[in-house]
Amino acid sequence: MGHPRLIAGSVPAMTRSKIAVLDDYQGVADQSADWGRLDAEIEFFGEHLGSEDVAASRLADFDVIVAMRERTPFPSTLLEALPRLQLLVTTGMRNAAIDLQAAADAGITVCGTPSPGHATAELTFALILSLSRGLFDEISSVRSGGWQSGLGRDLRGATLGVIGLGRLGGQVAGFGQAFGMNVIAWSQNLTSERTAEVGVEPVDKETLFADSDFVTVHLKLSERSTGLIGAEEIALMKPTAYLVNTSRGQIVETDALLDAVRAGRIAGAAFDVFDIEPLPVEHPIRTEPRILATPHIGYVTAQTYRIFYEAAVEDVEAWLSGSPIRVLG
Repeated sequence: MGHPRLIAGSVPAMTRSKIAVLDDYQGVADQSADWGRLDAEIEFFGEHLGSEDVAASRLADFDVIVAMRERTPFPSTLLEALPRLQLLVTTGMRNAAIDLQAAADAGITVCGTPSPGHATAELTFALILSLSRGLFDEISSVRSGGWQSGLGRDLRGATLGVIGLGRLGGQVAGFGQAFGMNVIAWSQNLTSERTAEVGVEPVDKETLFADSDFVTVHLKLSERSTGLIGAEEIALMKPTAYLVNTSRGQIVETDALLDAVRAGRIAGAAFDVFDIEPLPVEHPIRTEPRILATPHIGYVTAQTYRIFYEAAVEDVEAWLSGSPIRVLG
């Protein structure tokens, strides 16, 4: 359940704004910024609200909502069910789960926050390292009383295929180069200037999937990228290759991935993002031994949270003063 916190101030309680801070899974949002600067009644929700009907019921009395990335979607139907909502703050400057046009039509201001981004790149390479050395199996072996259980593989000399060479993809490419990997890249809009800047080899999509020992995805979710990696692309991969996705779950077709992993057509995968989040308890990805799954923690670090929540407080302050900042849409 959410835990309410009342902020003292000179303004009568009945005139204070009510603020909901959503999806505070770790229970750290109240410690990550000085919320006391806001003369408001604030409630932190530790649990995911789940269905749209539940969200509409629980959030009906709030004037301001602070959303953590895309954990809770805000389609037009939910926005229409929240007549008191005036300000919606999302961490980050992009949120595909918010219907910005519907918010504008309803007179709801939507603001974002800075996002450092490097934490996701760091997690991506941690997953690559874990796959290459079979760390999950080795740790499990030690904890169960065993010892060495398999052979790892070297990153030096292996080929890293980066799909999307933007800010995050560029950082991951740099990590790969530091480990002595041969780095190649592809995306629909990739330019020779960008590949030269990062110092990687541009290739076509088919070559990237066929030649890479590790394929890592760093694309924005869009109509063009949804379902971009399916059975046809995975079939091009080596049986010794791995697929890593810390971008968005909808970019990779889940059924095609599971089929390939179970049949041994690829060595395995590591995913931090999924079609449905939180991942349902019975979802087969949770128990598939060749898939290393983490619970969308790419950006979940103390430093990133401080940046997110301190900026969210700034957004609310600016809106209360009549001069909203970092407005989206």
